[in-house]
Amino acid sequence: MKKIVFLFLIVFSIVTFGQKPLVVGMELAYPPFETTDKYGNPSGFSVDMATDLGKYLDRDIVIENMSYGGLIPALRTEKIDIILSSMSITERRKKAINFSTPYAKANLAILANQDSKIKDPMDLNQEGKKIAVKKGTTGHVVAMKTFPKAKLLVFDKESACILEVVQGKVDAFIYDPLTILKNWEKNKDTTDPILKSFQKTPEYWAIAYNKNNSELGKKINDFIKDYKKNGNIDRLADKYLSKPKEEFKKRNIPFFL
Repeated sequence: MKKIVFLFLIVFSIVTFGQKPLVVGMELAYPPFETTDKYGNPSGFSVDMATDLGKYLDRDIVIENMSYGGLIPALRTEKIDIILSSMSITERRKKAINFSTPYAKANLAILANQDSKIKDPMDLNQEGKKIAVKKGTTGHVVAMKTFPKAKLLVFDKESACILEVVQGKVDAFIYDPLTILKNWEKNKDTTDPILKSFQKTPEYWAIAYNKNNSELGKKINDFIKDYKKNGNIDRLADKYLSKPKEEFKKRNIPFFL
C-alpha cells in the first residue's frame, strides 16, 4: 500500500509541478565542449546547448558525468534520457540508439610524433607503426579499418593518448582536428599536426536518444532546426571557439559548426 501511495505522489508532483528533469549524459573531459569550471560545475558548449534544450522542452536538466564508453549503455538502460557529448553518428551506434539531425561535422586528424616521420595519414599503415586511440571513439573505429597494419594502443583518456605521442611511445594519435591543433600548440617541439582528410565522408555530431522515445527525438530535431536558424550555434562557437575558428580559417580547413 505504501508503494502505491508513493508512486501516486510522484505522478501527482510531476503533473502538478511540471515534467521530470531531462537527464543528459556527458563525459566532462573534452573542453571547450564538455568540461567543468573552477568550482567543479559542468561547463562548455554542450552544457549551454543542453541547458537551452531544457528550456525549449520546458524541463530542468540534470547532467550525468560518466566515461565516454559508458554513455551508450546508460542510454539503452534508460539511466539517462539523451547523450549530448560531441558524439559522432556511426552505423554501428545506430543499431543500438537513435540520433537527431546533426548539429556539427568534422573530419578526423592526426597528432604525430616528429620522430615518426609521418607526412601523410597513410604512412601510418605500416608494420611497426603504433597508434594511440581513445576507447569507443570514432578515431578508434576508423583506425582499425584504415590502418590495419599498424598496432593500436587503446586508452580510456585523451590525455593518456597525447602523452604517448609526446613521449614518442607511439607514432600518432587520431582524434578531431580541434583537439589535435590545441595539443600541437602545447607540444610544438615534439609533435606535428596532420590535418589532411583520410575519411571518405565527414563525421556528423548529433544528440542521441533511446530507440523507444521517438516523440523526444522529434522535439530534439525541431529544437536543432530552430537553434541553427536563430544563430545560436554560431553564438556558442563565438563564445567557446573563436580562436580555433580563426586557426581553421588560416589553414583553409572547413570549420565544423
